[in-house]
Amino acid sequence: MPLRSPHLFIISAPSGAGKTTLCREVHRQFPQMLYSVSYTSRKARKSEQDGIDYYFIDTDEFKLRIDAARWAEWALVHGNYYGTSADFLDKGLRAGKDILLDLDVQGTRQMLERYSECVAIFIRPPSLEALKQRLEKRGTDSAETIAARLRNAEKEMAQQDLYHHVIVNDQLATALKDLISIIEDYGTPR
Repeated sequence: MPLRSPHLFIISAPSGAGKTTLCREVHRQFPQMLYSVSYTSRKARKSEQDGIDYYFIDTDEFKLRIDAARWAEWALVHGNYYGTSADFLDKGLRAGKDILLDLDVQGTRQMLERYSECVAIFIRPPSLEALKQRLEKRGTDSAETIAARLRNAEKEMAQQDLYHHVIVNDQLATALKDLISIIEDYGTPR
């Protein structure tokens, strides 16, 4: 029986569209799949743990890794660097492992240029109004922050054609079923 090729499964979504919840559940459903934890130069928030939420490194170290071409993708966002380790991805792919990544549109674009193994999946809300209601219901952001997130969501959704698959997260259970089905279609075993 021929060996199946490993894949990089990229999940992108506007803030509040359910990406974190879906990624957590995919990781639970496919325990053999690796999860790529991003690096950042920003300081950890009180609730964040190094190696779980992000790998926290200083700006100088991040820049050294840029110069050494150690990032599969990276960006400077609001004065802080964020990136994905090329070493981690390459090692996982060589070992025949599928890898789950949680990336924004900019990071996805870079990954698609570098890796043929990418399966890019965009999670979108049913509408901007539904997204606004979700963000308001969370109660964690100011009206100004919500407005900024909605502007960003509109820009991100305008780029959904970049992705191989688009899932509308109207009902979480249905979106999860669709996402699992896509992953299984690529031969990923549970």
